Amino acid sequence: MAATNEPVLENWKKNTTLFLATQAISLFGSALVSYAITWYITLTTQSGVMMTISIICSFLPSFILSPIAGVWADRYNRKRLIILSDALTAIATLILAILFYLGHDALWLLFVMSAIRSIGAGIQMPSLGAILPQLVPEDKLISVNGINSSIQAMVFLVSPMVSGALLAMASIESIFFIDVITATIAIFILLVFINIPVHEKASEKQTNSYFDDVREGFVYIKNHEFVKKFFIFYTFFFILISPAAFLTPLLVARSFGEEVWRLTANEVVYSIGMMIGGAVIASWGGFKNKIHTMTLSCLVMGVCTFAMGLIPIFWIYLVFMGLVGIVMPFFSTPSTVLLQEKVEVNLLGRVFGVLGMIATSMMPLGMIIFGPISDIIKIEWLLMGTGILLFIQGFSLLGSKVLIEAGKPVSKETLQSE
Repeated sequence: MAATNEPVLENWKKNTTLFLATQAISLFGSALVSYAITWYITLTTQSGVMMTISIICSFLPSFILSPIAGVWADRYNRKRLIILSDALTAIATLILAILFYLGHDALWLLFVMSAIRSIGAGIQMPSLGAILPQLVPEDKLISVNGINSSIQAMVFLVSPMVSGALLAMASIESIFFIDVITATIAIFILLVFINIPVHEKASEKQTNSYFDDVREGFVYIKNHEFVKKFFIFYTFFFILISPAAFLTPLLVARSFGEEVWRLTANEVVYSIGMMIGGAVIASWGGFKNKIHTMTLSCLVMGVCTFAMGLIPIFWIYLVFMGLVGIVMPFFSTPSTVLLQEKVEVNLLGRVFGVLGMIATSMMPLGMIIFGPISDIIKIEWLLMGTGILLFIQGFSLLGSKVLIEAGKPVSKETLQSE
């Protein structure tokens, strides 16, 4: 069992509420810019090549940086790293906004901005995953992560609508300025109002090289039976959900109609489902064994993905899409909490860094596989095939003694002994 830093219990509710608020504010601004850049490139170029370059700039820097960022999250003050990454992104966005305002609107500037934002996200991701156990008592991690999942879903529900409305009424640089303001607010709250204790490794003198720390993280994952098996499962899970994540808009356009409202409904229903699912897991907490909750999510996602490939009626298709959104937090929340509980606090950053690599690479890799295939065979068949595999994969969770043992609830005596 991993030892964790004891949170500042007397103020944990206040600190956690403020911290989640800062992340929601910052995420909202970032989402506005991400959608604005995507739509601007789409409308001005209508080029698949340009969109591909934009997507590569959006995930590749984060993927490359994640292992080093994981080391930083373990070596340094995680709160400061979050602030620095927000500040880096805000300054770069401000410079871009000024350049666009002055009429320098070359497309390559947007690619550079996407890359810088990806660097900021890569720095921040391991720290965000590792910092909550410093703020929250262990028995409250499920609830807090569930609430965070609902907040993120709400942001991604609202931000495309707001971004689209702003882009229709004003210039793209106005959205850039909004992101600078939201980042500044988030940084101010983090600096002034939130007390987050420094974890043990960050307060020590660092004697290892960066390479040694990166290697230590990978060796830890290799030798930790639960983390190793979980990451293998996580890798295949992300590949299998990529058709449902990326190809369903194309499915809607091909099979149900090209009306914009149908594509919008496809995204909105999923986001509303995510909000509901996050609220449910926050209040319910899931089964006593967290692996059972993740298994339920996989089984339902498998059935729903299969059904989305089978159903010819649009509103019934939307019901299954909404169910996928509802059960997604049933997987993501307990899986995050398990890592927060089981991994040593001084290695959390590196473990979440590798998790970030998987999350940012496996779905694009899945699209490299499934994207070209979708032009040869019907997307419905891909959904039905991956749905069956997801369903089978859900049972593989129950078949792993290591994962089942790791998912068991932590006793109060164990928590007190840490």
